[in-house]
Amino acid sequence: MIIAVYSAKGGVGKTTLAVNLAWASATLSSRRTLLWDLDAQAAASYILGQEPTGRRAQQSIIRDADPSKLIQPTAIDRLDLLPADDSLRDLDLAFHGLGKRKRLAKIAANLAQDYDRIIIDCPPGLTDTSDQILRASDLVVVPVIPAALSRRSLDVIKRHVGRKKGPQVMLAPVFSMVDRRRALHLAELDRHKSWPIIPMASAYERMSEERAPIGVLFPQSSPAVEAVAALWRRLEKALAK
Repeated sequence: MIIAVYSAKGGVGKTTLAVNLAWASATLSSRRTLLWDLDAQAAASYILGQEPTGRRAQQSIIRDADPSKLIQPTAIDRLDLLPADDSLRDLDLAFHGLGKRKRLAKIAANLAQDYDRIIIDCPPGLTDTSDQILRASDLVVVPVIPAALSRRSLDVIKRHVGRKKGPQVMLAPVFSMVDRRRALHLAELDRHKSWPIIPMASAYERMSEERAPIGVLFPQSSPAVEAVAALWRRLEKALAK
């Protein structure tokens, strides 16, 4: 199963969520898991301890190369990383010129032969790359900050997906960076009571400093880790259906 963590808007906690879900898949569910970093900023790759070693990420996707040769093991059992680099900045143009709308889906299907779960950290925006990812994914987690612009971004994605022909990908909105001290956030949480919640917490900020998922830094009984675990359990149930 392929899970994309995607938002048309940046700054919503997408990358930390992708890394934490990959950790949950590998550790809590004991699944062979690949985190595929498709964001040119390579933040997910950085958190998992990977430094850029060249500009090969785009070439491995667009040309008849084998992306699996770039896969690196991580310090976490059952979790591998397909890292990003800044060559992905031009991936949209490359996809547009390539003219193959299911290129990423074909690559993902080949990678899935060796993994139980593939988690994709997506670049923000409605682009040719995001269209490729939507076609490749079984489920798309959409982090939403409880505020107007982030909620509007989710509506844009829903309309965009709704206009596509063929099978519709499953969208799973998740409240991200929630601050229960703010009346606006509480009002949004009350409006969508069924959505999972990832709180605003300094624990998540430590991930980029310590370069490790939340579950490596804190015990599973901590609120920050439990929020990720609860979300992962819901996603596994959704995929099972």
